[in-house]
Amino acid sequence: MAQHLAQRGLNSAEDKRRKVIIAIIIVIALMIAVGISAGRYLTQQFRTDSAPSAQPSTKPMTASYNPSPVDFNGNGVDDYGDIVAGARKDAEARPQYDDGYYQGGYPPDDRGACTDLVWRAFREAGYDLKAMVDADIAADPASYASVAPNPDPNIDFRRTGVLDVFFSKYGQTLTTDTADTSAWQAGDIVVFEHTRHIGVISDKRDGNGLPFVLHNMGQRQRENDYFAFKHHMTVTGHYRFDASKVPQQVLKAWRQ
Repeated sequence: MAQHLAQRGLNSAEDKRRKVIIAIIIVIALMIAVGISAGRYLTQQFRTDSAPSAQPSTKPMTASYNPSPVDFNGNGVDDYGDIVAGARKDAEARPQYDDGYYQGGYPPDDRGACTDLVWRAFREAGYDLKAMVDADIAADPASYASVAPNPDPNIDFRRTGVLDVFFSKYGQTLTTDTADTSAWQAGDIVVFEHTRHIGVISDKRDGNGLPFVLHNMGQRQRENDYFAFKHHMTVTGHYRFDASKVPQQVLKAWRQ
């Protein structure tokens, strides 16, 4: 009888241990599941290339635009069309993000930052944006004093703040309201938070009519509906380049 009771006690203790182990396993599994869910949520919220807040109702569509009266390189395509084509070439090439300093100014073809997409876009239209920026800073240093207090041709044309000033002088200044979709068109220049980021407006739009942006912040998709993202930088500049405003001593053709 005593042996039987002892055995029952052992079995009861073993059952308790099993239950405790099972409970611990369940708690650990729940903690892992919660951790994975939280990680996915935070990644979705904060990754640069996150999904937009609302999925487009249709596939991206190509929007018509008012062509530039200028065809600077004489290739039969207006400036805005060339600028979009050049920006798209850079976006599709997906150069490794690099905002470093280079002697002579230009980074290698397979490297670049947001500003490099812009000068490459203008190169497609026949403009030497670096030479134009350098010439304008030399002619009017006061306008650039806050963004290029010590002018340096090796980097000035790759500074967002410098390009913001340049396009404000030689472009039509337009609304920064992204909801006013009719005010945006292919080839426009968009600046975010003054000195942080810059891009070119695409000829594509999402299902809600928002224009796509061609830009490089190191993200996987370089042509996307960035305006529709849950978290995007504030638009502080919107310009439509107008070559007729550029003085002859500043206007430079691409020769390289």
